[in-house]
Amino acid sequence: MEPVQSEFPKIDGAEITASTYGKRVAGDFYDSLRVSPERILFGLLDVAGRRETNQPILSAAQTIFRQLGAELFGPSDMNEADTMVELCVQLNRGIMEAAGGVRSCPAFIGCYHERLGTLCYTNAGHTPGLLRDSSGIVELVSTGLPLGLFSHATCDAPTIALERGAVLLLVSRGVVEGHCKEDKAEDLEFGLEQVKERFAHNLSENPRDLSQSILSAVSESTCEPVVAGDMTALVFARSSEAQPGKR
Repeated sequence: MEPVQSEFPKIDGAEITASTYGKRVAGDFYDSLRVSPERILFGLLDVAGRRETNQPILSAAQTIFRQLGAELFGPSDMNEADTMVELCVQLNRGIMEAAGGVRSCPAFIGCYHERLGTLCYTNAGHTPGLLRDSSGIVELVSTGLPLGLFSHATCDAPTIALERGAVLLLVSRGVVEGHCKEDKAEDLEFGLEQVKERFAHNLSENPRDLSQSILSAVSESTCEPVVAGDMTALVFARSSEAQPGKR
């Protein structure tokens, strides 16, 4: 069963959205939901393999992400870091069970706290998240191995503050590995540095504009038709202006 595509939740003082290039035929999967009055959970997963063979795995991952995510992150007094680790442990087991064995699934999962403006996240072998704020762009690098490889693998879950106007960009592996063949001797990848360069020059705070501009940049840089699939950009943006009654 194909994962259900739902609208991203409304967030006070922030916005989140994602864009995918062409028809979704690979293992990219993204989702987001409100798990408590003050917390938003979101994630971008990239299950290895083609989508037609991955549907049971993607469906299982979404079920765990939504049901267990809401259960774990619901209590107001929970520890976000410990809870994020527990969610990853359960996702890891669920992916392996649905796959009947090993199936690599890099994942970036974040929990945003509306009132505090903080982000607790884990990067399980995923392409680095790119956080842009007044100090520039920093990479949120891997904090653990991809999900689906080892039954007892765990990931660290640091927490960072997102200042007003901060923007987080997540891209799937297919965006970074988009190819441009300039000549027969060289086969160039679009690369993370080009993603960072485009991100640095597009100062929009509109998540949809940003996500679509990144995918358009990959398409424009290729000298051959881009193979649709495995190209997703997810953007979380905190408004630069304070909301009435908010900090």
